[in-house]
Amino acid sequence: MKTLLPPDLKKIAVFRALQLGDMLCAIPAIRALRAAYPAAEITLIGLPWAAGFVKRFSKYFDRCIYFSGYPGLPEQPFDEEAFAFFLNQVQQEKFDLVLQMQGNGTIVNPLLMEFGARYVAGFHNKDSRVNSPLFMEYPHQGHELKRMLALMQHLGIPAQGTHMEFPVSQDDREELAQLDLPLASKKYVVVHAGSRGAYRQWPPNYFAMLADYCADNGYTVVITGTDEERDITVELCKCMRNGHVDCTGKTTLGSMAALIQDAGFIVSNCTGVVHIAAGVQTPGIVISMDGEPGRWKHAVHKVTDWTKNAHLDDVLLDTAALVDAQRSAKAQRNAVL
Repeated sequence: MKTLLPPDLKKIAVFRALQLGDMLCAIPAIRALRAAYPAAEITLIGLPWAAGFVKRFSKYFDRCIYFSGYPGLPEQPFDEEAFAFFLNQVQQEKFDLVLQMQGNGTIVNPLLMEFGARYVAGFHNKDSRVNSPLFMEYPHQGHELKRMLALMQHLGIPAQGTHMEFPVSQDDREELAQLDLPLASKKYVVVHAGSRGAYRQWPPNYFAMLADYCADNGYTVVITGTDEERDITVELCKCMRNGHVDCTGKTTLGSMAALIQDAGFIVSNCTGVVHIAAGVQTPGIVISMDGEPGRWKHAVHKVTDWTKNAHLDDVLLDTAALVDAQRSAKAQRNAVL
């Protein structure tokens, strides 16, 4: 595979100022980038929360620069003074390469050209076209993971697998242990009814029905969510007829990952915890409310596109099939023992 980039890149910046799920879906592409440039310093230009993300994925990233926000980008409010400081900072870096992995480039491509990098590469469309072979048309179809890998392929950087990752550390496990939850590994289900944006949220009473089914079949039900999602989890808990463990507002990102890793499976909207589950290979029942299941679906999960198939019975059947499969797998393991 012929690369479009020189081999002597020493300072690389990845511009992807997005949320957790988006970042996790980019990891296979970053893994390929690191393999192609093992000695380079790779910096993530991202949102302030991503400092912990960079630390967790330190084998791929070396450091993080906080993005100040920019007009038209919804993830971060724009502050003119903060932006001036940010722009001066990245210009002083004199990056060899800046990778635009934010999206189609309509808003950010002109911005990245101001960074003063030796090369800029990434996505463009008809409204953000860049006259450079280092840019490719933004793919509007396909999984987000594969969209990012397509850019690596365009640049001549070989893929290093398509598998998701989410490293779980001993510190994460100790944080989970400190919660002292009455749980046995693989004998509980994580139910996560929240999501960023109300349009992505399946009704709490539907989650309660699935949670009760899991409880009826011997699983401990663990309700998770952030403090901001407490209204949702309170409603879910009120709708349940079985006992459960309510962890709303109690988990950090790390303890949540450890909790998901040890779960039998998850039940969730299509949100960040789904990508964590894919990274730790935990199966799940996922309800997609945004009409883009193909963009976010992972092989380890059963995904329902609620915008096209709004049938609760079908989701219950999928849940029953997963419960039966896990019960059969357990019986087979016990027979071998």
